[in-house]
This record gives sequence, C-alpha cells and structure tokens, in this order.
Amino acid sequence: MIPINAPQIGEEEIEAVIKVLKSGILTHGLGAGPMVKGFEEEFAKLVGAKYAIAVNSGTAALHMAVVASGAKRGDEVILPSFTFVATAETVVMAGAKPVFVDINPETYTISPEEFEKAITRRTKAVIAVDLYGAPADMKPLREIADKHGLKVIEDAAQAHGAMYNGKPVGAYADVACWSFYASKNMTTGEGGMITTNDSELAEKLRLIRCHGEKQKYMSTLVGHNYRMPEIEAAIGLVQLKKLPGFLAKRRENAERLTAKLWGTENLQLPKEQPNCRNSWYLYTVRLKEASRYKRDAVVEQLRGKGIGAEVYYPWPIHSMPPYRKFKRLNLTETEKASEQVFSLPVHPGVETDQVDFVAETVLSLI
Repeated sequence: MIPINAPQIGEEEIEAVIKVLKSGILTHGLGAGPMVKGFEEEFAKLVGAKYAIAVNSGTAALHMAVVASGAKRGDEVILPSFTFVATAETVVMAGAKPVFVDINPETYTISPEEFEKAITRRTKAVIAVDLYGAPADMKPLREIADKHGLKVIEDAAQAHGAMYNGKPVGAYADVACWSFYASKNMTTGEGGMITTNDSELAEKLRLIRCHGEKQKYMSTLVGHNYRMPEIEAAIGLVQLKKLPGFLAKRRENAERLTAKLWGTENLQLPKEQPNCRNSWYLYTVRLKEASRYKRDAVVEQLRGKGIGAEVYYPWPIHSMPPYRKFKRLNLTETEKASEQVFSLPVHPGVETDQVDFVAETVLSLI
C-alpha cells in the first residue's frame, strides 16, 4: 500500500532523541528547555515571525490562540466548516460559539465575502485554514478584520513552507498555529507551534502554555499544561533541516501527478493561486458532478489496488452532532466539496514510478 502520508524519520532523529535521554533534561517547568528554545528560534526564522511558542499539539496551539484572542462566553468566532474538527473544537473549549461560513470551491479555503457577511457585534475573531497546504486568501481577510476590529488566527497546521504574496503563511495573521503530527510536512510525533509578531500576545501565550505561571508556583492567569517535551523539540530541530528537501519532493510528485492527470474532463485538479506557493501536504482532486457514493466507490477501488487514497473531509463540522446547534451561513460549496473530493499520496516517500502508477490507476477508474 502506498500510504497517503508517512513520517520520514532517519538516524539523525534517533540520535537526537538519545542525546536528550542521556542529558536527563526531558522537560522544563515553564515549558522552555534548551531543545524547545532552540526549536522555537529556528522555527521563527523559517516563517519570518518574531516569536514562536512550542506546544504539545496543533490543537493546543489553536486553543491557546483562541483564548489569547480574548474570545469568551457569548462571543463568536467565524471559521470554515470544511476542515479538521479541532479548528471548531477549540472555539467551543474557549467558551465561544463557532459560526460556520462557506469556502472558495477552487482552494477549499474560507471565502472572504462569506466571512464579512457573518460578522455581528458578537464576533471576536476569524480562523482561516490553509487547507491541504494551500494558503487561505489572507489579504482581504486581514482588511475585513481590521475594519471591524477583529483578531485573525491562521490555522497553518498543513502549510509548513507555503507562501502567500511572497511571504511565509502566517504573515497576515495576529497568530498562526502549526502542527507537527506524524503525517505533517515535518513531524515531532505530536506537537505544535504558535507564531506571532505581537510581543504582548507572545507573553500571554507563554503563560497559557504552562498553568499561567510566569515563575514556578505563581499563576497570574488561568492556563493549561501544553508544554512541548524536549524529545519532541530535538526531533523537530532535525526535521527543520530536512524540510526543504521534503517540500521539494512533494512539489515534484504533485507536479508530475498534475501533468499525468491534466485534461481529464471530470476531474478538478489542485492548482496554486496567483502569488501563492502550496506546501502540497495533500494532493486533493475533485470528481466533478459526482455523488458521495460514486466518489467513495473510486476511493475504495484505489485502495484495493494498493493506493492509500483518503477523503479529507467526508463530514463537514457543522454536520457532526456536537456542532449542529451552532450558527451557519449557506454552506453549499462546503457540502458539495465534502461529497466529491479525495486525496492522493505525494509525500516524500512516494517514488516516481509510484506517482505514475497512481495517475494511471486514477485514469483507468474514472
């Protein structure tokens, strides 16, 4: 089976973990051990941010970002429904209410026009998701948010290395949140990062990360235990060095797949928007005019031939039982996409002949 994604771990990561174990420093009371500090510094350089705060998951990063934005009970946060559930989950965890809006059918990212329609006096923030590694259209989102005095949170969990308007994703947001889950473009096993250029927000995020403590055993606000262990940070430092190579291979595989599938009448291929550079976390195609049943049948046939095709995401968040009660605008494009898209493997472990096999198999089935 060619998996949809696979962590690329080598001897360097193993040696880095052993080094941490031998050092005896496995974590730090305030969340900033030597490996974590080094990882934060290097990641901040990668994305062009002044501050980076390492945490133990991408979900933790999102929760902290929503809390730090000031969203609380009675407030609303606008976001797409076509994303992983953590994006909405963390809004509810903060006590606020998610408001779901529709997406651009080409990029599958939040529609700025739909965002603006959903703004009320209760709106506190917007969360834009760089879905599949494709940057959200951040400039108009930023302009709309500034006009209404709203915070902008960017869920960049799938977008390490992606660029928007010549800048790394996250540049137009107040806070950007990243994941290092095992399937991501780079991994620490689990883990996450928050980046920002706002010194006050950075300080608040550091407090939230570790029980609200600025010094041990003295909490100045209500926080959580979201520290990143030293072992994860050590893996992250090695993976950061490998990330350019990982991204180049993903791009090579994605471009080859596009060349092979180009011109297929009933298949919408992913494409980079003007002034954008995708990270190609997932290569997501769309079976035009298809029903969910037909799409799912194609995915099962691909799996039967050894191709780990996957559907991200078959159920939009607003259709899930815990989230049906929350406000939503017209979600026509979201619901259509959830019935028609599926993703194909392009991760760095996929060889050229496997890319060709994937393309040939897709063409034979559709």
